[in-house]
Amino acid sequence: MTRPIGRRAALAALAATPALPRLASAQGAWPDRPIRFIVAFPAGSGTDITTRLFADPLAAELGQPVVVDNRGGANGFIATEAVARARPDGYTFLFTANTTHGSNPALFRRLPYDPVGDFAPVALIGVGVLLVVVNNDLPIHSMQDLAAYARAHPGRLNFASGSASSRVAGEMFKSMANLDMVNVTYRSNPLGITDVMSGVAQVMFVDATTSAPHAREGRVRAIGVTSRQRVSMLPDVPTVEEQGFPGYEMLSWNAVYAPAGTPAPIVLRMNHLFNDIMGRPQVAERLTGNGMVLRPGSPDDLATFQAAEIEKWKRLVTAAGIELQ
Repeated sequence: MTRPIGRRAALAALAATPALPRLASAQGAWPDRPIRFIVAFPAGSGTDITTRLFADPLAAELGQPVVVDNRGGANGFIATEAVARARPDGYTFLFTANTTHGSNPALFRRLPYDPVGDFAPVALIGVGVLLVVVNNDLPIHSMQDLAAYARAHPGRLNFASGSASSRVAGEMFKSMANLDMVNVTYRSNPLGITDVMSGVAQVMFVDATTSAPHAREGRVRAIGVTSRQRVSMLPDVPTVEEQGFPGYEMLSWNAVYAPAGTPAPIVLRMNHLFNDIMGRPQVAERLTGNGMVLRPGSPDDLATFQAAEIEKWKRLVTAAGIELQ
């Protein structure tokens, strides 16, 4: 898998990308009506927050409203199947995360959609990190504390998860540290972290976009970062790996897809716009401030990245000992 490129290099690449003209068809210029982005997770989720950073700039560039349509739940099946079955006319896109196009193929024996054949890759937005957060009332201030507490209270520590990344990250740590913790699944990560704050659940491995604001405000305690390096938004929070769990790493990602058969000029136009918008300082600062490494590139780059991610997730799910559903 290719390494994330630096922001300067990304901006240089974007500057060299030629502008694409407004598209015309037999039905008239595209677009001539609102464009809909179906989001695979509920409002307030990390993917939703990222989607909304692009909606207004895209609308300004395209001259048409961009409607954000949240269809969360069912492991992303609802939103993803809706886009897979939509008309490939350039008016419906899927804004999603690795759950639907990287993780689900590794977690489920059968899917109601083909994550490769049913979609045209449009743009990879970026790769993000997860934070390990705990309820403030627990005497847990590190990953070693978490492991010790779980061993002292076998089967009594609940870890919330509202996405595939969240669940697999917790299961990986549970397997690596040989712990007896109970996974409690939620419809979305915001719902899970709300229960961690109240103490209904005690621990969560959750995307930084969702969890960092709560950690900064002291509503939960961040005790670990799932990347191999610390992140600038919470520089005092050590990685899981550096706290005595070598090899531990879990990353998430966001990407955009269209239904298979969407005209290539439309896909390329949208790809160009996403790359351009993510390079704008006000957008880039929001994304990187949420722990994301930007990954501008072509639709083919996303297809290659996704293929590698599906294989990676199969290895992770096997290593975590998760039974296929």
